[in-house]
Amino acid sequence: MYPNLKLQIFRRGNRQNQLAKALGIDETVLSKIIRGYRDPTATQRKLLASYLEVDEDWLFERFEASPDATRSVLAPSTSGRKTPESSND
Repeated sequence: MYPNLKLQIFRRGNRQNQLAKALGIDETVLSKIIRGYRDPTATQRKLLASYLEVDEDWLFERFEASPDATRSVLAPSTSGRKTPESSND
């Protein structure tokens, strides 16, 4: 996943379909690039970085969630909750 790419598109007020059209990139290809399902070509990287006016390396920093990080985000928090054992206090 390329969160900086998604962030910069949002910051600029672009819509993915408008950006794809402006750069001559297929909308589904751009969507897959943003979500990390497809790696951009060197040309696509340069086009996107130039159009969005940011550093190419920053724009295409990857974010990979580890299974532990995903689990901690998805697991319900038990802090501050009373358990049946503690409610008898």
